[in-house]
Amino acid sequence: MEKGMDIMKECSHTILAINDVMDLLSGKWKVSIIACLCFKKMRYSELLREVKGISGRMLSRELKELEIHQLIKRVVLETQPVTVEYEITEYGSTLKNLTTTIAEWGFSHRKKIIGK
Repeated sequence: MEKGMDIMKECSHTILAINDVMDLLSGKWKVSIIACLCFKKMRYSELLREVKGISGRMLSRELKELEIHQLIKRVVLETQPVTVEYEITEYGSTLKNLTTTIAEWGFSHRKKIIGK
């Protein structure tokens, strides 16, 4: 009986952690933005082009939320005109393995379902 309770406690603890991640990365765009920034620093306009289908307003909102959670950093460069770049933080880069795993699963799933 005690072993069963330990398993249930571990399951509940795991689900709580997963829910925390899902709340943080919820929505259609955050994981894609993080994945892009894991490859390189990008300007707003580059992200807007790379993350297909996102509106400018939504990109701004998502970038602000990711910055609040310290996953990305907004860097203002002293150029004329002023240039802003976004980059993954050291903390945010801990999600690189997650984005890689999601992408690999997506490739595999696409191949299984549609054969491509």
